[in-house]
Amino acid sequence: MQQIQPLDIKHHQEAETKIVHFSLPGLLLPNHKLALNMEARTLTLLSDGPLLIKEQLFSVNEWRVMLPILDAFPHYCPYEVLLSQIYCDEATEASVARYRQRLQEALSLGTWQHELRPMRRALSSLRNKLHRFDLEISNIRERGCNLTSLTSRSFP
Repeated sequence: MQQIQPLDIKHHQEAETKIVHFSLPGLLLPNHKLALNMEARTLTLLSDGPLLIKEQLFSVNEWRVMLPILDAFPHYCPYEVLLSQIYCDEATEASVARYRQRLQEALSLGTWQHELRPMRRALSSLRNKLHRFDLEISNIRERGCNLTSLTSRSFP
């Protein structure tokens, strides 16, 4: 009689997908929020229920500049933070300080636009995708970017 060997079944714990929510008071309707899927690089607009209204996939560079802009809301996100996010895996105090110095030098040397080119490319495509959510990225001259609405809204 042949003996049956027990199967060695390994249970793998699936890593929880990290999802971050933003309500963005003044930019989104009160019953709406954004859900960012950090693993899939998707932004989803949800309403109460939850009901999926819109969803968009982002490139790596678009994602890298969008996150600090969202984190800084309602304030602006400095250019040095955005550049650090594009060039480094993680923006640290040291990398942000390094890009702050580079931008100060670029301003005095007249190479400001050249220094900001990679960030401007990422922001250009990001803006187009955020327009689907009625969101805009505004530039604050020689300072940074902030998140605004494409339309003026007044919420009760």
